[in-house]
Amino acid sequence: MATGLAATTTLNLKSFSVVECKSVITKVGNLKKKRASPPVIGNFEHLFGVVKKDWEFLKNGVNKSVEWANEHLQVPKIVKKVDDTVWLRNLEDPNSPPFHPPVWPQPSYPALSGMDLLIADIQALAVYGSYFYCMSKIWATPLPEVYDAEVVSDYFNCRPHVTALRLLEVFAAFSSAVIQIRTSRIRRFINSRTNEDNIDNLSQYDFGKVLKETMLNLGPTFIKVGQSLSTRPDIIGSEISKALSELHDQIPPFPRAIAMKIIEDELGAPVARIFSYISDEPVGAASFGQVYRGTTFEGCDVAIKVQRPNLHHQVARDIYILRLGLGILKKIAKRKNDIRLYADELGRGLMGELDYRLEAANASRFLEAHSSFPFIRVPKIFPQLTRKKVLTMEWVAGENPNDLLLVCKGSIDDSSAYSEKQTVKAKQHLLDLVSKGVEASLVQLLETGYLHADPHPGNLRYTNTGQIGFLDFGLMCQMERKHQLAMLASIIHIVNGDWASLVQALSEMDVISPGTNTRLVTMELEKALGEVEFNDGIPDVKFSKVLGKIWSVAFKYQFRMPPYFTLLLRSLASLEGLAIAANEDFKTFEAAYPYVVRKLLTDNSDASRKILHSVILNSRREFQWKKLVLFLRVGSSSTRKILPKVPESANDGSCSTDNIFNVTTFVLKLLPSKDGAVLRRLLMTADGTSLIKAFLSEEAATVRQQFCREVADVLYQWMEGVTGKDPCRTASSNSYAANFNYQILLNDRRLKVVFKKVLNDARRDWFLMLRFSWTSFVMFVNASAAACHQSIISLSKEYISRLSFSPIQATVST
Repeated sequence: MATGLAATTTLNLKSFSVVECKSVITKVGNLKKKRASPPVIGNFEHLFGVVKKDWEFLKNGVNKSVEWANEHLQVPKIVKKVDDTVWLRNLEDPNSPPFHPPVWPQPSYPALSGMDLLIADIQALAVYGSYFYCMSKIWATPLPEVYDAEVVSDYFNCRPHVTALRLLEVFAAFSSAVIQIRTSRIRRFINSRTNEDNIDNLSQYDFGKVLKETMLNLGPTFIKVGQSLSTRPDIIGSEISKALSELHDQIPPFPRAIAMKIIEDELGAPVARIFSYISDEPVGAASFGQVYRGTTFEGCDVAIKVQRPNLHHQVARDIYILRLGLGILKKIAKRKNDIRLYADELGRGLMGELDYRLEAANASRFLEAHSSFPFIRVPKIFPQLTRKKVLTMEWVAGENPNDLLLVCKGSIDDSSAYSEKQTVKAKQHLLDLVSKGVEASLVQLLETGYLHADPHPGNLRYTNTGQIGFLDFGLMCQMERKHQLAMLASIIHIVNGDWASLVQALSEMDVISPGTNTRLVTMELEKALGEVEFNDGIPDVKFSKVLGKIWSVAFKYQFRMPPYFTLLLRSLASLEGLAIAANEDFKTFEAAYPYVVRKLLTDNSDASRKILHSVILNSRREFQWKKLVLFLRVGSSSTRKILPKVPESANDGSCSTDNIFNVTTFVLKLLPSKDGAVLRRLLMTADGTSLIKAFLSEEAATVRQQFCREVADVLYQWMEGVTGKDPCRTASSNSYAANFNYQILLNDRRLKVVFKKVLNDARRDWFLMLRFSWTSFVMFVNASAAACHQSIISLSKEYISRLSFSPIQATVST
């Protein structure tokens, strides 16, 4: 046995030396390699995975328990009873009159006997008891339907426990968010296999995801704030903006049964008797409501918007807390103006959105104001199916800007399913949407004055007809005419770098308070905006950056921010955020300036003429040629909607020449028209000598060249008319004559008066008149030669086409 055991032991040792030694050597080698690589603190992926699975198991069990309790134990009813008790709604009386607090009773002690004093004390107790009884009536005053800062403050001053609980909830939510962010950073530090190049991007995106979840948990008011922040990737960063953009489309809906109950309670009939079809699931969930797609018994496709339950008290509470915070900030910063007005304006806007009847009226008014602009799409409202918490409007089918953006950037999970053609098409649609969105905003800002104050991507659609569709009309802004003109002037002054005039425009917008030292403000703005670089005369900077510099000056000098101004800036900033997401090189001023030029050249009002004169004329009514060239060159694209399209064959390859050609044609066509009153008045007001000097200058050589081309086309049209041919048919395709009858220009008495006035002003300088006469003669000779040349070519083509060059056939007889 000993021998066998020894043999077995020897065999085992041999097998160990052959097999196990190899594994030991391999492990030692791997250990040496690991020592060469950076040390790893630990890999806790398995631990995190187990904890995550356990958490999901517990979460599913709790959710099932909650569902069972809601169904069998009637937990929602109990929660509602508790909620009503906490909010003291049981003490509210909707029919109670407005509360007027009584005056604190003043004691009076006249010369009285002992019995009289006793009776007086009893009466005093009765008076005090009556006072406290009257004060108790404040508990019966319900929260107002329309926002009133004083009434809302009185309501929550009697309920400090509600405010305290909300503050604790907000504090706990943001504390939890900070813990999650710190934990994620520690996890990335421990896991050394994470790609270090993507750590920063992941950190920003994770921060945005945590912030999004925090906003969702805190309710509708914070969701609104998150939606506004998501439209500013240039401020908060693209990764955070990407995460917060999910707040537009990924808000969890509330149960369908509750939504159907709200519809039945508001419309007073079962849903089946109102709509022939209504979707089982909401097609979209917003911060204040969710939308179902339905069909009326008349066959109309409609969108049914249902408000979330118990929103009124939650929104008012958050606005009250915000107002308290701004009041504390005002005292700390020692501000003269009341910054709590921002909370009041936000409260009026948000609580106004809770009454869908107001939103329906806003939508109808917006439709009426913009019906003459075919590229703007506004859904029709069904008043008979609209109540305070239910809104029924026409269904607008279209593409969501967020979806178009994701397709363009290839940020969707199944991006392989989208072909290159679809990606290019999505980018075209997105850029067209941005272009029309800018024009729509300018129309609202400078034409109608009725502004959609919440144009985030969730409220916009690109229809299959190429229109931009607006949704959600809960937050609107009405501008006064003087504020519209001041905003128009401010754009011009920023482009021209005229900071003194910009300060004057801000004063007319009621932004700068009376009594402010405008000279110091002008110097501050010049210092802040003087660093802005200009590209072809346009500020090469985003609107938000210019706005930020103005805000810094505004904070220093305590500017006022009228309610309309706050909503206006929010609207423009939201639209610029979408435009920048579509095109990183987008410039708001570059997109807006052509429209501003067209507005100034066609709006025959005293205020518009005053702005135009300040741009083109100096104090001596002389033309400022440099500003005029910039004004016309930058605004040349504004002629696209007035002039016919010029074929590509007409372009000579010079972009600046084409721009001047468009401007020249635009001016010639505009002068005799009804809208040309502004230009005619400008020419009558200006000094004719300066106008002729500007026309004869070297900078105007291109203008003279293009004007000569137009004269040649007019002469050619006259020659063709004399020969009995159709002048419009034979005129060149890119000519002014092909689109307008020259006799209107020659026979217009108003233009004759203008031309005579200009010549009378210039007669004082005989040398200038001599130069003008010689230049005009040379231009006429060149134009005549060009017209004759064109006429000869036309005749040659006509007679050559009549000749037959077919081979002559001869018959040979044999």
